[in-house]
Parts: sequence; structure tokens; C-alpha cells
Amino acid sequence: MTAVRLFDATFQNPVLLASGTAGFGREVRDVIDLDALGGIVTKAVTPEPRPGHPAPRVAEFAGGMLNAVGLANPGVQAVRDHDLPWLATHLQRARVLVNVAGATVDDYVHVITCLSHLAVITAFEVNASCPNTSAGGLEFGATPDGLRELVRRCRAAATRPIVVKLSPVLPDIAGMAAVAKQEGAAAVTLVNTIPGALDGRLGNGSGGVSGPALLPIGVLATRRVHDKVDIPIIGVGGIRTARDAREYLTAGASLVAIGTAALADPRAPERIARELGPG
Repeated sequence: MTAVRLFDATFQNPVLLASGTAGFGREVRDVIDLDALGGIVTKAVTPEPRPGHPAPRVAEFAGGMLNAVGLANPGVQAVRDHDLPWLATHLQRARVLVNVAGATVDDYVHVITCLSHLAVITAFEVNASCPNTSAGGLEFGATPDGLRELVRRCRAAATRPIVVKLSPVLPDIAGMAAVAKQEGAAAVTLVNTIPGALDGRLGNGSGGVSGPALLPIGVLATRRVHDKVDIPIIGVGGIRTARDAREYLTAGASLVAIGTAALADPRAPERIARELGPG
């Protein structure tokens, strides 16, 4: 597998660690060679430290898992002062994308503004599935107007490219990808988790479905966007093997991100990168 040129940067291979599955990299440094990957997408960063949802936060089922972590993170100041400098020191080849979340558009803008000066960041991944408190809890990416405002203001604040992560439950995911592109997004990540619940299994009551069951959903979303919108795609959802990764690449993705599989086997992303071929 040849190197990938994206965001005016070279990814030595197309395999990333998906957001939320490896913290800020430090957590898995003893079990995986991060520099063997194309890159890492950090845990979501919000303006303030967040403790996350009550336990239990994850529950396995036959098709994968439910998670309700609740965007737990140390807040943008700690990420700026400690986590990203660690990545800058320890990564030589792997690229860093920072996932950004919030309850208001101002939250996203604040995080991006605080971090944009850090050279280690290749791009920002904007989580458009967060509830917008200013819109009664409707997700930012649920309507064209909501997504348009979010992407426009993030793009204006950023000195790095913006990637927009979209939900697979959108009725017209290609149309929303087009909105993101119109407002300056450099790429889209397809897809986020699907809302789900199992009685009594999560402290929050419900969470996001990820794992093998998400694979065909993410591949279809990738194909639909690729066929209708001229924008690079990061494919994510249900990838466990090199064959799964190739499903996304064949559907039109430029990069792929490994999530739940890395929780079960932290070495899976490195193995998949190796099986895809030399960078």
C-alpha cells in the first residue's frame, strides 16, 4: 500500500487509530508502535475537563459493543500543555488529528483556537454528532443549517484543515458531506457510531453501537459520498482485518481508522497496516 497524500501532508500508510480508542497515544505506547501507523486521531477534546458518563460505560453484544463514555477528557488546557507535546516528542512519522467536540459552536471554536498554533497537528476532526444545546439538543450535523454554521466557524478559526465526522443515521449523508465541503471542510470521516441501547447494560441508559455490525453501514456511506461529492473520506466503522480496510478503500476512502478492534486487540491497527503492504 503506497503512502497517501492528504491535507498537504504525507501519511506513510492509510491506517489511523480512531478517536476514543487510544486516548492521546500515551496510553498504548507499550503495546503498539504508533509510528508504524499513518496516524492517530486523539480522544475528543472539549473546552473544560469532562468526567464522562457513569459506569458501566461499555457493553459487548454479538455484533460489537455499545459505548457511553460521554466525551471524558482532561480539557483543552491539559491537552495543549501535556498530551499534544508528548505526541510531538514521541512521533516521527505518524500524523496527528485532533478530535473536537462541544455543546455549542463556541466550544468547538475555543478548542480549535487554543490548539491551532501547535505544529504537531495535521488536521482537526470535528465531531458533528454532539448535541447542540442552543438547538434544543439536536445534533449539529442533523440539519444543513446547523452543520453549515459549525463548519464555517471552525474553518474560520483553524489554521489546519477541518475534517467533519458524520453520523450514519443521516437521511442524506452525501448531501451533508456536500454542505461540509461547501463550507470549507477538507475531508469527511464516515461514519460515527449508531445510537443504541440494551436494557440495564449502560450507566447512561444508551450509547453508540460500534464494531463489526457497523462495517457494511460505513462502507455504504463511503460509497454514497464518494459517488456524489468530490471530497476525501476517512472510512471508519467495523474494521477488524485488512480485508475490511480494503472494503472502505475500494468504496472510495483515502484513509481508514481502526476503533473497536483496537480495544479488543491494541496491535490490530499495526497488523492491518502491515498486511495492506509497505508504505
